[in-house]
Amino acid sequence: MSETPPNTLQYRFDGREDAPVLILGPSLGTTWHMWDRQVPELTKQWRVFRFDLPGHGGAPAHPADSVSDLVTRLLATLDGLGVQRFGYAGCALGGAIGIELALRHPERLASLALIATSPRFGTPDEFRQRGVIVRTNGLDPIARTSPERWFTSGFAAAQPAITDWAVQMVRTTDPGCYIAACEALAVFDSRADLGHVGVPTLVLVGSDDQVTGPAEARTLVAGIRDARLAVVPGASHLVPVEQPGAVTDLLVRHFSTAWHPGYDSTSGQMAIVGPPVRPVLAAPAQASPIAEIAPAPVPAQVPGGPDRYDTGLKIRREVLGDAHVDEALAEAEDFSADFQELLTRYAWGEIWDRPGLDRRTRSCVALTALVAGGHLQDVAAHTRAALRTGLTPDEIKEVLLQTAVYCGIPAAGAAFRTAQQVIHEETTLAE
Repeated sequence: MSETPPNTLQYRFDGREDAPVLILGPSLGTTWHMWDRQVPELTKQWRVFRFDLPGHGGAPAHPADSVSDLVTRLLATLDGLGVQRFGYAGCALGGAIGIELALRHPERLASLALIATSPRFGTPDEFRQRGVIVRTNGLDPIARTSPERWFTSGFAAAQPAITDWAVQMVRTTDPGCYIAACEALAVFDSRADLGHVGVPTLVLVGSDDQVTGPAEARTLVAGIRDARLAVVPGASHLVPVEQPGAVTDLLVRHFSTAWHPGYDSTSGQMAIVGPPVRPVLAAPAQASPIAEIAPAPVPAQVPGGPDRYDTGLKIRREVLGDAHVDEALAEAEDFSADFQELLTRYAWGEIWDRPGLDRRTRSCVALTALVAGGHLQDVAAHTRAALRTGLTPDEIKEVLLQTAVYCGIPAAGAAFRTAQQVIHEETTLAE
């Protein structure tokens, strides 16, 4: 066990100190205990290192809103312990950490196993909405539905104690850290980089996983040059818990036979491994609709400066959501394409990117201005944006009450009706 500074992770070791290190990374909403039934067998050959995500399992609540940040904290923890080279197995978000390790720090990684993992987890909108739900209702709605996402119905019915354990594990997670982890998954997308993963990789998935199922697993195998696929029958998303024996056997076989040597045992010298061949990859199958639109000529940028259109499109998607932006861009024709260019580049790439106000404050200003100007058709989109930028429903209510005083009762009343419907939609967990 460990004391945990903000730049490291809570961890534990099992197994003899002279064994090679094998790291087990957890899924969002779980703790290192999800691996309990793998540890006895794995410690026969490896020194097993398990860690908790921030705010999970009683770990200090220091939110990390990107997978890269989690990798940095993991490596800082390992550096402090003198662990330089290791095998890594991760489930879901833990698998995303494994992909990032393989891409950014291949010299540290001897072998990799990706369990219930995808190169991109759903859509950014889905994870940002989950963050809105948690910010509004706490973790109870997520906790109550976790068994449906994690286990097959037969397992959940036959193992009520494990089902209750799963619910309580989510309920005891720090909400702010859970929301930050949702943001990390919302922006994680390794599809274009899979060809750069150069370590031996096992891709393992439950046959009945409805979250990151066999289709996502096959995408990983197709993209990673030295990867093999294992599908575990009768298992859903949290396959190490539901089928512990099968997962343990597969991990033992993989890490016993596919452990990339880090040094020459005869000379004692470190092996210098050349970078993997980086093929030119085709664009992802689900490319952004912006690629289908013939945009107006882009004004020249200041040499070395940022492309304000790209910046604006990124911010516009983060604030308004992919679905809204995709619809707006798809509807653009020759006549309105210039306006979409102007809107994206100037409003979002210039104004929304200025450092003077945070996004929460800008959302308050935007809602107020829309009501004051009578632009009620845009209140729905900016109510969703306000929820995404961190405003709670109560704070949105206060903004609209303020507009009632300064902008008029009728306009505020119409805005309340629109906002109420949006808040209900965005803060209710889909069945």
